[in-house]
Amino acid sequence: MRIDRRQALALLGTGAAQPALAQETGGKVRFEHGVASGDPTQDRVVLWTRVTPASPGKPVEYRWRLNPVDRRAGGAKQGAGVTGPERDYTVKVDVDGLDAGRAYTFEFEAEGVKSPTGRTRTLPAGGVKDVVLAVASCSLYPNGYFNAYQAIADLPRVDAVLHLGDYIYEYGGPGSYGDDSAVAPLRRHDPYREIVSLADYRRRHAQYKADPALQAAHARAPWIVVWDDHETANDSFLNGAENHQPAEEGDWNARKAAALKAYYEWMPIREPAAGQDLASAACRSFRFGDLAQLVMVETRLTARDQQLNLDRDLTDGPDGRPDAAAFKAKLNDPNRRMMGPAQEAWIGRELAASVAVGHAWQVIGNQVVMARVDRPLRPALTPDEVAKMTPEALSRMSRRDKAADLGIPAALDMWDGYPADRERLYGVFKGAKARPIVVSGDSHSFWANELKDAAGRRVAAEFGTTGITSPGAGELAPGVDYGEVIARANPEVLYNNQVAKGFVLLTLTREQATAEMVAVSTIVEKDFTAAPVKRWVVTPDGTGVSAPKEG
Repeated sequence: MRIDRRQALALLGTGAAQPALAQETGGKVRFEHGVASGDPTQDRVVLWTRVTPASPGKPVEYRWRLNPVDRRAGGAKQGAGVTGPERDYTVKVDVDGLDAGRAYTFEFEAEGVKSPTGRTRTLPAGGVKDVVLAVASCSLYPNGYFNAYQAIADLPRVDAVLHLGDYIYEYGGPGSYGDDSAVAPLRRHDPYREIVSLADYRRRHAQYKADPALQAAHARAPWIVVWDDHETANDSFLNGAENHQPAEEGDWNARKAAALKAYYEWMPIREPAAGQDLASAACRSFRFGDLAQLVMVETRLTARDQQLNLDRDLTDGPDGRPDAAAFKAKLNDPNRRMMGPAQEAWIGRELAASVAVGHAWQVIGNQVVMARVDRPLRPALTPDEVAKMTPEALSRMSRRDKAADLGIPAALDMWDGYPADRERLYGVFKGAKARPIVVSGDSHSFWANELKDAAGRRVAAEFGTTGITSPGAGELAPGVDYGEVIARANPEVLYNNQVAKGFVLLTLTREQATAEMVAVSTIVEKDFTAAPVKRWVVTPDGTGVSAPKEG
């Protein structure tokens, strides 16, 4: 599948929306950040835009319109509202009374100025032949062009886009993450420093939303989103983050609240219900007719305990050697949480209800890699590969393997760092007799994984998406494929690609779930091609799923 933009637009029967940045409004308002839609159900969808005012500080009146693509009589909607500085001039309309499985176009207008036109669709009801989802994660603005977002916009079909987090990054300033890329001088983070305040987070969201490729992807189809850590701060958890220093950056809860307020303002996500807190409102589910249920989970800010740290938590015992037993006792503490009991119970109810109505699949929208990735890498290398590796690469791998040799995983921010909670979640999968397809972000690499419980029983398949632009581990050394070494070393990992940038295109039918790992040819040039680097298939297997097989 090579994506050709002109052919894709012809299939859609629509032209490219005018880039918002190209608008000439004669001193009136502007729509610099495009339009978006999200959280579709059978009868409603959220519409979003942001009005850039000509006179900041004053309220702005706007109108919105939504029209069925099929032009059949009935179904058009319109309305009006007012936005202002209290919500950074963003607009969010939760339109109800829509028809199931129907495509719509929508636009906004203020002071006689029209926004770009977006396209959205409600979820189907009843019998569904197939569902096509684009799964994305990790877009680091300075590290490259958002070509993968453009590739999503150019797809001939996509029913919804799942974004699993790291939509923005909080870093910034000289020497920060991605600031050494080939295109960073043209794409510096704004503000050019780490963001902490509400004004900072709003400004960073505005910068990302001004990107034409991201605007095109938002205008193409409804999005279903959840945050990971960088929407607040790196390696965040309930009561803090690795990249939050209270002495210099203030109270964590204040920073978290500011980040989430900006997120809800700037993203096409449904607002929390009355009495619901911002973090737990990210947990929601979506039914795609009689075919599949999507369950979006939250693993950062509702219950997660602080990640263990090898330097801090792996101390020496009386014999002067690392006390692995003490570390593993902390790691396997059943009270350690990635998600809380309330969320686990909710997931169980959602999965059981999905199975009861006969859905073929239960898709779990999850932030971080779930598979066990805890084996030493050195034994998986051939002598020829070892010979190709630099001393620096061998030293880096040896540090990782030192923990693995002790039976300790190195990636403690992933589910490997919360094994008891992972086992509880697997118990929920099994208890519901679900057929789970776990989709994951965060890692900046593609994954096809066979998830197994502590007894070695397969409980789910996992497809991890690489980053839109965020850098992966790449190559250990010239001629040594780091992803291939990881896959060889870890039985649950069937495929890993640490180099490609792109997204996963997940197609569901009753007979199979197919994950195409679509990569773009470059992120440092605007001209690119996009094509799958691998294709994996999962089929129903009794009350569970098969192992992923290359298709």
